[in-house]
Amino acid sequence: MRQYLDLLAAVLNEGEERVDRTGVGTFSLFGWQSRYDLADGFPLVTTKKVHLRSVVIELLWFLRGRTDNSWLNERGVTIWDEWATADQTGRFGRREGDLGPVYGHQWRNFGATVRPDGTFADDGVDQIARAVELIRSDPTSRRIVVSGWHPAEAAAVTLPPCHTLFQFYVSGDGRLSCQLYQRSADVFLGVPFNIASYALLTHLVAHVTGLRPGHFVHSFGDVHLYRNHVEQARVQLGREPRPLPRLEIDPAVTELEHVELEHVRVLDYDPAPALPAPVAV
Repeated sequence: MRQYLDLLAAVLNEGEERVDRTGVGTFSLFGWQSRYDLADGFPLVTTKKVHLRSVVIELLWFLRGRTDNSWLNERGVTIWDEWATADQTGRFGRREGDLGPVYGHQWRNFGATVRPDGTFADDGVDQIARAVELIRSDPTSRRIVVSGWHPAEAAAVTLPPCHTLFQFYVSGDGRLSCQLYQRSADVFLGVPFNIASYALLTHLVAHVTGLRPGHFVHSFGDVHLYRNHVEQARVQLGREPRPLPRLEIDPAVTELEHVELEHVRVLDYDPAPALPAPVAV
């Protein structure tokens, strides 16, 4: 995970001081790319503990097309709680806990018709199903793209999608790679989570399409370190990376829709202690 630490150090040492939406303030860089070869191990940050269970459950929430925070809470995941508040009711007229057209909606029902009550008909584009079908039927296609950014709906949610677009690539040796473009990235709290989530997504899609995982390529727009994360970042940069863990997926799983938490196992994860930090909302 040296690639991640290099990014963290660059933002800390070279980032431009900026005022941001949250009022906390950041150090920010624009434009960066990291590449992780998934054959080298599962890219889960080892210089602090990452809550893997939340990574897996959140990704399954996306893949199911869900936008209700209650589904996460029922499984003990609270990472969306700050955005699933009464603000949804006050600003958008939705029931509390309904996050609106966030990732799961865009991945599975993009461009769906908005009903009079603000809910969505099931008549949009299932981008994940299309991507999987293209990987199976036309693996050299340059159109295996999933967009989480819908311009007409970006202002209809408290937190517009930060990881906005990803593309799959099947190489001639039967490896599946994924490149993500992330418009906005909280380098200390969010990016370790994002790396693990998209590496897991790449593994899962490779698994159900009969391919081997290739690379995860992480491309950034505004990548930033919040001012109240600086001391934690310095502690993390003083730690040495440990060996990467391994990922196992139950071979009985053949479709993304069938994946459950118990089908995913990460082995030999031995991280340094967690480094808590406040979330900027």
